[in-house]
Amino acid sequence: MQKKLIKVHPSDNIIVALVDIEQGETIAFEGIEIITATAVKAKHKIAEVDFAIGDSIYMYGVLIGKASQPIQKGEVITISNVKHQSGKVSHKTETTSWNPPNVDKWKDRTFMGYHRSDGQVGTANVWLFFPLVFCENKNIERLKEVFEELVPKKTDAYKQLLRSLISNNPETSSENERVEKPTFDNIEVKFITHQGGCGGIRQDSESLARLLAGYVNNPNVAGATVLSLGCQNLQIELFQKTLKAINPNLNKEVIIYEQQQMGTVDHMLQTIIKDSYEAIKRANQIERKPAPLSKLCIGLECGGSDGFSGISANPALGHVSDVLAALGGKSILAEFPELCGVEQELMNRCVTEEKANKFLSLMKAYEKSVVDAGSGFDMNPSPGNIKDGLITDAMKSAGAAKKGGTSPVVDVLDYGEYVTESGLNLLNTPGNDVESTTAMVGSGATIVLFTTGLGTPTGNPITPVIKVASNSILAQRMSDIIDIDTGAVIDGSKTIEEVGETILDYIIEVASGRIISKASQLNQDDFIPWKRGVSL
Repeated sequence: MQKKLIKVHPSDNIIVALVDIEQGETIAFEGIEIITATAVKAKHKIAEVDFAIGDSIYMYGVLIGKASQPIQKGEVITISNVKHQSGKVSHKTETTSWNPPNVDKWKDRTFMGYHRSDGQVGTANVWLFFPLVFCENKNIERLKEVFEELVPKKTDAYKQLLRSLISNNPETSSENERVEKPTFDNIEVKFITHQGGCGGIRQDSESLARLLAGYVNNPNVAGATVLSLGCQNLQIELFQKTLKAINPNLNKEVIIYEQQQMGTVDHMLQTIIKDSYEAIKRANQIERKPAPLSKLCIGLECGGSDGFSGISANPALGHVSDVLAALGGKSILAEFPELCGVEQELMNRCVTEEKANKFLSLMKAYEKSVVDAGSGFDMNPSPGNIKDGLITDAMKSAGAAKKGGTSPVVDVLDYGEYVTESGLNLLNTPGNDVESTTAMVGSGATIVLFTTGLGTPTGNPITPVIKVASNSILAQRMSDIIDIDTGAVIDGSKTIEEVGETILDYIIEVASGRIISKASQLNQDDFIPWKRGVSL
C-alpha cells in the first residue's frame, strides 16, 4: 500500500506528502496523528508541529527556512509562511567518516570505451568543430551543413507533415522513415558555437579558453578543428597555452585556422574541409575496447527539480557516486547556488582543510557577486520548483546535494579547472542547467546524469546526458526525453540502492555505445559558457 507521508531525516520537523491528500484527512504517522489543515498536493510539505514566527524549519536534517507567520500542525509549508534561511559556516569543524558501499559485484565490470594515450577513456569518439570567437560562428554553421554528409540522415517527420498540409494529401505524412548508412562507423562530428572570445573583459576570454581546452582534453573528443578570426581577445596562443597547461602531453590532432591570415572565405573553407576530412578518417580508426568502471567520470546535474527530486532521483545518483568513488572512478557535483545551506556538511567531508577553505571561499565570492548584482541565492528556486514543492533555496539545495552521496570530497575546483582526483569533486558553476552541464563536461565528465522532476531536454554535444525522472508520472508523460524512472522509490517498491544499481547498469550500456541516451537521439547539443564578467 502506498504510504502517504514521509519524513526524510529524523531531525526534520516537516513531512513530505507522497500523494495528494484531502483537507481534514487524519493520517497516523510515526506514532502521532496528522490532520491536514488544507488540501495537500503530492511533493509539498506539511508542518509536523506548530511553528511560531521565527521558528526554525528543518528538512534533510538541515535548516531550510524560518516561519514568517504562525503555522499550525498539519498546515502546508508555502512561500507565504516560510522564508529562506540557511546555517552559517566559517571553518571545517570535523572530518566526516565514510563507510563505502560493497562493490564486489562491480569491481570486475567493464565498459567499452575509447582509450586515449594519456590514460583517459571516453564514452564517445567525437571530432569537434568550434570557434575561438563568435565572429566565426557563421563559418562553423556553414561547415556543419557541409559535414552533415557524414551523418546518417533520417526522414524528417515534421517536414513530411508540412508537405502533407501543402499538398492536402494526408498520405504524404505517413511515408516510411528512411535512414542512410553513416559514412564512418567509429566517429561522430559535432559543432559548437558561442557568443564569447571578444568584447568582454580579458578574464572572460581566459575562462572561455579553459572551457574549450577542457573540451579538447575530454576523452570523448578524438580531435578538433578550431577557427580563429585573428584580432579577438581569445588569441590562438592563449588557447594553445591553456591547452598545454591542462595536458602537457596531449596527443590529439588539433588543427587551427586563422581567417585574417588565410584570405578569402572560399579558400579557408576549402582548406578546412579537405584537412578535416582526412583527420576525421584517421580518428575513425579508433575502436572501443574494454575499460574498468574506474575510468568513468560522471557529472551530477539536476534541472526542472520537484519536491520528489531530493527523495528519489538525487539520492539514487548519490549511491552511484559512492559506488564509483569506492571503485576509484570520478564524479562531479556542481551548481554552487544549489549547495547553499549544506556548506558545513560538504566542508566536513573535504579531505583537507585547504580544500574546505577553497570551497567556502568560492561560495562566499559567488554569493557576494549575486548580492552585488541586486539579487541573492534565495531567489534561486524557479516558479516551476515552487509550484512542485521546493519553496526555499536551502530546501532545494539540501535535496540537490544528495546527488553527491556520502563519500569524501577529494577536490574543489573553480570553473574551468579539470578533474584529476578519483572520488567526489566539487566544481564551481551556476545552477543554470546548460551552463552547469557545459562546465562539467569541460572539466572532464564523460557521462552526465541529469535528474528532473518537471522535465527538461538538456543535452551536450560531446558527452551523453542520461535523464533520470524523480517520479513515474513525468517518466510516462515525457517518455521521449526520460531514460530512467526512479518513481519506484516514491511508491516504496524499490530502495534507493536498488534504483542506483539500475542506473549504473544503464550507464555501462550508454558508455559502451549499446544504448543511445534520449538527449543524444534528439541531437540536444546544448553549449553555454558561463560569462562571469561584464561587456566592454
